[in-house]
This record gives sequence, C-alpha cells and structure tokens, in this order.
Amino acid sequence: MTQTVQLPDTLTFFERGWLSSNTILAKGTDTVLIDSGYHTHAVFMGNLLDTALAGKHLDRLYNTHLHSDHCGGNAYLQQRHASLLTSIPTDGVSEADEWHLQNEVYERVGQSCPAFAVSALHKAGDVVEFGHLQWQVLASPGHDPDSVLFFCEDLKILISADALWENGFGVLFPLLEGKAAFADQDSTLTLIESLGAKLVIPGHGSVFSETNKALDTARKRLEFYAADPQRHITHAIRVLLKFILLERQAVDWATFQLEFMALSAVKKAYTDYFSTQVGEPEFALGVAQALVGAKVAEWSGGLLRNR
Repeated sequence: MTQTVQLPDTLTFFERGWLSSNTILAKGTDTVLIDSGYHTHAVFMGNLLDTALAGKHLDRLYNTHLHSDHCGGNAYLQQRHASLLTSIPTDGVSEADEWHLQNEVYERVGQSCPAFAVSALHKAGDVVEFGHLQWQVLASPGHDPDSVLFFCEDLKILISADALWENGFGVLFPLLEGKAAFADQDSTLTLIESLGAKLVIPGHGSVFSETNKALDTARKRLEFYAADPQRHITHAIRVLLKFILLERQAVDWATFQLEFMALSAVKKAYTDYFSTQVGEPEFALGVAQALVGAKVAEWSGGLLRNR
C-alpha cells in the first residue's frame, strides 16, 4: 500500500507476527523501545535490537499495555540492558510484590510473562519524547482497560497498539471476564478518528496510511459483534487457542482439550455462553475445528498443529 507519510529516520519499525507484537525503536536523546513482544521471541528481539542499536545502549522501554505479547520480552531486555528504564500504563502492575496479581491474568488465558521491574508510569494526558518527537499519551480502553496510544501531532503519526489494525482491532478481552467493552472500543475509535492520523503503526500487521478505511472496517466489525456478543466471545476463544498453537506449534488433543477447558477464561466463557448448548468436549473440539476450517491449524494423527 502506498503511504502518504513516511516514518521519520529516527523511528525503526519491526513488524513481527501474531505471537509477538510489533516493536518500534526510536533514536534520539535516548534510545527508546515501544513494546517488546512475547517472551519466547525475546532472544530474537534482542539480536534485532543489537543490530539496530549498533553498539548503543537501550535507555527506555514503554509498554502500550500489559498483554503478554507486548511486554513478554521486558525481563530479558532488562537483563541485557542493565540500566533500562521500563514504563507501563498507570493502572498496570507498579510494585514487584503485586506481580502475582498480574500473573494470574496470564494464567487465565494459558500464557506466561516473566516478571520485570517497573521504573516509571505513563498515563493519559502525559506528553513523552522519543525519536526527537513529542508524543501525546491517550487512553484507549476496549481491547484492554489500561491500554494507551501514542500520537505525534506534528507528523500525525499514531502508535495504535491493538486499538486499531488495518483490518480491525484486538479481541475485547474484558468481555471474557463479564465486563463491558463494546462502548469503550467505540469511544476509542471515535478518539482515533478525531486525531486525523496520516500514518498508523499498529500492534500487529503493517504500517498503514488509509486510516479512515481502517476505521470503517473496525466500526463494521464492532457493530457485528455488539449485535450478538456471543459472536465475539466465540472469536476470542478461537484466538486464545490459536495463540497457544503459535507458541507450542502442536498439542496432543486428547490431553490438551482438558487443559484448554480448564483455563479460567475459557471456563467462564463456556459457562456463561455455551454450557446449555453443548458439552465441554464438543465445545473444545468445535473451537479446534473452526481453526482447521479457517486453514490456520490442521490435524495430524491425534495432534492439532499450527498452520
């Protein structure tokens, strides 16, 4: 896609995949990283950064939110860069002895994230500098209640994390906990529209410039899900299984289906939305078969494999 605005030379964009979020390296007075990916890709990310930094030290790390695919590499990078300052959104984990509370969130969805030290907090209304540019910190609830955006007014560049992708937005995970999220996501899309961003750096997928087209796609998807919340819950459960397959590559279905249904996020969603319609084994198999039908997984003997 032709971009009407190019990234400035001070920003380097690393497009990752779906197990690890995209990462942005900013060079300026300090060298700054936005998000760090999933922990199983931490060494790979560290090597990429070594090449890009060309002997310089990484000074600061900002997380857009604390989902494991965005902050899983934090601990490794702190080990690699001893004086690295790590800043998280205000309402995230701010004390080491509270880490177990956040870790429970990862366990509920079958993911993990090595504990890392928190040096600073950023919140909506703050203005931070990286890449010789000023960035507004903006709240973007929906995908995650504490997620934030970074917006450069001068160049109209938006770091959107999972609030807006070229083809939609991230799973509204609060719904899995029985919390509201559709209205929050709608408000976030309205905020993004008001910014007039000319270039968007998403949490997953390629950088894009057709912001209005992406917003239109996102709104249609939101309306579709809001009309029948069970649609989005179904989508969310499939995403959780796909993420596990991305990490493990293959699982023994006979034993894994029990593990999958034991995840508290999956268990709650099943109990709240599906338990009167189908039994647990059939429900789990239906999730797997949906991935196979979408050609993002396949059966091999008794194994469910990533594809």
